Amino acid sequence: MTLWSGRFSSSMDETLWDLSESYSFDHVLYAHDIRGSKAHVAGLVATGLLSASEGDTLRTTLDAVAQEFQSATFIRHASDEDVHMAIERRVTEMAGDVGAKLHTARSRNDQIATTMRLFTRDALTDVAASCLALIDVLVTLGDDNVDACLPGYTHLQRAQPILLTHQLNAHAWSLLRDVDRLLDARDRLEVSPLGAGALAGTSLPIDPDVAARALGFGSTFANSLDAVSDRDFVAETLFAIALLGVHLSRMGEELILWTTREFNFATLGDAFTTGSSMLPQKKNSDVAELARAKSGRLIGNLTGLLAALKGLPLSYNRDLQEDKEPLFDSVRHVLLVLRALGGAYGSLIFHGEVAKSAANDDFLVAIDIADELVREGMPFRQAHELVGRLVGESVTTNASFADVVEAHDEVKRFGPLFAEGESLRRRSSPGAAGPLAAPAQRRRLDASRSSALARL
Repeated sequence: MTLWSGRFSSSMDETLWDLSESYSFDHVLYAHDIRGSKAHVAGLVATGLLSASEGDTLRTTLDAVAQEFQSATFIRHASDEDVHMAIERRVTEMAGDVGAKLHTARSRNDQIATTMRLFTRDALTDVAASCLALIDVLVTLGDDNVDACLPGYTHLQRAQPILLTHQLNAHAWSLLRDVDRLLDARDRLEVSPLGAGALAGTSLPIDPDVAARALGFGSTFANSLDAVSDRDFVAETLFAIALLGVHLSRMGEELILWTTREFNFATLGDAFTTGSSMLPQKKNSDVAELARAKSGRLIGNLTGLLAALKGLPLSYNRDLQEDKEPLFDSVRHVLLVLRALGGAYGSLIFHGEVAKSAANDDFLVAIDIADELVREGMPFRQAHELVGRLVGESVTTNASFADVVEAHDEVKRFGPLFAEGESLRRRSSPGAAGPLAAPAQRRRLDASRSSALARL
């Protein structure tokens, strides 16, 4: 028999039960639900709806139930529709009539909304911390290969030489934006729904501020309808995770390219690669491929929840039960990817000589010649046209670009630009990819990392 069965003359049909029950996946919320219930008890005691001794009994009993979950000795009853009802049922079994007072001035609607905010707040902190840990790995990899360079690409075609640290820092900056979004979402969910009841509050004397303070929320709800029906914080969390997943996917794609024999810029450690069941020579970067694939799953979780939310009338509807599995799934899988990629980058061996050879491609000097012509007063479009003709001549004659430049009097003076590392050195504007600009970027990156860490 469920805790709400009084109004009904028959039990729930098995097919509806199978559709409705959520304990099978929401049991992971037990610690957050118990924390919310203890705060609710504090509020009931503060306003006299429970005596101090009743409050002590309920808190002690809730702690005992938490211990049963932690030790895997909690036994779900057939009537336990969700973790919230399971906990209340067990508290009532253990504490008798006092246990039956736990749900005073509370609905499952505000109870669940509170529990979900508590879970999501912790999840956002965990994901943000894991992002910062991955950034640390990227920075360390750059420090270990501080002089390494490679071509920067547009359209997956060699474009200009860049430092490896510049490439890794580009990922670090995108991850820092992810951290900002995650922590901003956490800031916005800091509103306690406890006291909103089913939808319209309660006639009993309660003080929602007591529970809010106990739970560390920054404020209490202003509108009870909004409090129980709002799942913006879940959608926003799923968006932040989905965009993070897109960034991780791009990093995975890059690792896949770098570790092919065709690029050969890097090798991942054996612990972060797999082999083939048929082909003995294979060493596959599966960690990067799975990072790339998981982004689709994270995007799907976001769009699925948005579709569920889009047509709901106020206030609570059972559709909102569909917020849990996408959230649990996205949090679990993005943490797996973040930690696995951190290990993969930590195991990476960068093939500096191979990458440097690619970065010293003669054609990458083309923009430097055009820039020098601009310095001398030639309009950029004319300089671009002139250098483009020289590139075309190199391609059609199969002569090196350096030899073509040397053969033309109007540009032969720029031959020194082909010296190894010269084009990279010239990437010196603020935020640019060369060694002269690197220290300032590192200072900014370190300051942003410290600021983000302080927000955790």
